[in-house]
Amino acid sequence: MSNLPKIAWIGLGIMGSPMSENLVKAGYDVTGFTLEQDKLDRLTAAGGTAAGSIAEAVRDADVIITMVPASPQVEAIAYGPEGILDNARSGALLIDMSSITPQTSVDLAKAAHEKGIRVLDAPVSGGEAGAIEAVLSIMVGGEQADFDEAEPVFEALGKTVVLCGPHGSGQTVKAANQLIVAVNIQACAEAVVFLEKSGVDLKAALDVLGGGLAGSTVLTRKKDNFLQRDFKPGFRIDLHHKDMGIVTDAARNVGAALPVGAVVAQLVASLRAQGDGGLDHSALLRAVERLSGAQV
Repeated sequence: MSNLPKIAWIGLGIMGSPMSENLVKAGYDVTGFTLEQDKLDRLTAAGGTAAGSIAEAVRDADVIITMVPASPQVEAIAYGPEGILDNARSGALLIDMSSITPQTSVDLAKAAHEKGIRVLDAPVSGGEAGAIEAVLSIMVGGEQADFDEAEPVFEALGKTVVLCGPHGSGQTVKAANQLIVAVNIQACAEAVVFLEKSGVDLKAALDVLGGGLAGSTVLTRKKDNFLQRDFKPGFRIDLHHKDMGIVTDAARNVGAALPVGAVVAQLVASLRAQGDGGLDHSALLRAVERLSGAQV
């Protein structure tokens, strides 16, 4: 019998599926629930167990991990008679790895405390590739003791794991992360269009830029997307649109100006309005091409 905690995993999407599978590989007993049968089949094929409901998944779990798209989905799976809080055992640790508003995380922690359930907000950065390779950056909000208990689980999922402060802090740092990523992708996309219209060898140019001060994880991860115009979603425009709404609202609440971020948020929104919401966020290149007169 394993001495590792039993884990319930709710949400088996682009990120959740490989992350849950990495926990199975690390020796954890993982029971998962999601609405798509094929995702449940994938988990069982990897050695996990499929549950028929949230209640069934969390009932005997020591640690419950959620990875769903946004605040409304977190609230839907957490609250109510079929939700996590009414069915998890007292003393369980709920780790929400979704990207949601900081206030939603704070409210969830308060509601869970009344049920004897501990909570960490632990959103991630690194995209699908980082999830598959278990090299995610994990930014955590909550109590030190709960973080210490969860750290072995986090280490099976990511490479950089940091407790950033009290409940909601992980989500605040994630919002800042998404601001930086969006602005960086936009800058890369503008550079790509500028280079191509100037007749430069784009691959050579991106290689040398990547080796200098202009280099970044974004450029390294997204270079092939730009070169091949491959916008298969690793992180969808729809989700980045949601995240830019989170960071602009949170910044307004604390009185922080985001002049460049606000412009990029509008560019993300316009791309989504043009029907590209299901594409990878590197598809910001398409918006720059349209603005530059290309038919895309």
